[in-house]
Amino acid sequence: MDRQTRHLPEPATGPLPDQPPARNPRRGWRLLAGVLFVILLVVVGARLTWSWLNPLGEETIDRSGPVLLQSIQNLSRYEAATGNFQVIVDLEKDANFLPDAIKGTRTLFVGVGSVDAYVDFSGLSKDAITVSPDGKTVTVRLPHAQLEKPNLDNKRSYVYAQQRGLFDRVSDFLSSSSQNQQELYLLAEQKIGDTAASSDLRARADQNTKVALESMLKSLGFTTVVIQYDDQS
Repeated sequence: MDRQTRHLPEPATGPLPDQPPARNPRRGWRLLAGVLFVILLVVVGARLTWSWLNPLGEETIDRSGPVLLQSIQNLSRYEAATGNFQVIVDLEKDANFLPDAIKGTRTLFVGVGSVDAYVDFSGLSKDAITVSPDGKTVTVRLPHAQLEKPNLDNKRSYVYAQQRGLFDRVSDFLSSSSQNQQELYLLAEQKIGDTAASSDLRARADQNTKVALESMLKSLGFTTVVIQYDDQS
């Protein structure tokens, strides 16, 4: 029998079908970086525009007039000592027939201030200073030191804690009065003044004045300086 020869098909020699081009990873990263850069520019630009326009911002304008100098007074007193004080004011206000949660306040206020002690030379008489015949001894008669009004430091004084009832919260919200704050300041000044009056601040001022006068008069050539006070016989 004749053998049949099977011929294999010849490979196609025509053009290959279209294939998708290979992706370039660098191109993708560049595109992503460009998008992020554009977004960053938009965010920064919007923020700068908002801060420049600032429709909800506040602008402070000082329309105060110039300061007028009304008078100048020559001082004839010696500031001899200063006392620094701190007081804690515990002020409580209660209603007669209502609980504290409804009506009532309690405020803790820290008051920091100072009191100056001085000796006034304006009232000295002509015979307040006497010199001995030999010119070596001088006698000075002075008034005792006095206290200035308390000077409360507003920057260092503050409300430490405050409790308010419901009615008081509503009242404070509807009213802009600073009466309570002023009451705290006045009470702190009063307590500081009372403490200064009962302290040895005036005695220290008398001693400092005596030392200062002795040093000054001895530098003028006096060997003995005697300081007396008006209440001494």
